[in-house]
Amino acid sequence: MESGSVERLAKNESFFRQVNERIKDVADGFEGTQAYEFLCECSDPGCTERIELTRAEYDSVRAKPARFVLARGHAAPQIEHVVEQDDEHEVVEKRGVAGQVAAKLDPRAAQA
Repeated sequence: MESGSVERLAKNESFFRQVNERIKDVADGFEGTQAYEFLCECSDPGCTERIELTRAEYDSVRAKPARFVLARGHAAPQIEHVVEQDDEHEVVEKRGVAGQVAAKLDPRAAQA
């Protein structure tokens, strides 16, 4: 897969991550440990899948800038590998150029 295509896929996933960061910001305004609906952060710009996670689960994914949370079966093996999974979702980690793009576009790194 050529570098431009890999970058585009990584940028699609980074966009969904930015939306999820705003969902997390709103969730932080509430007390409790309930689950919230986050968007699937896959590379398909038309994906509308939702994933229920607690704030702690979401923060666990965000602890590493090259990791994303996806609906089961949405991983793109050409740019990422699955590092965790359960019945509803999987956590993937980007490799190579996609990992570099993901780290560069990490909104939490910009805040640090």
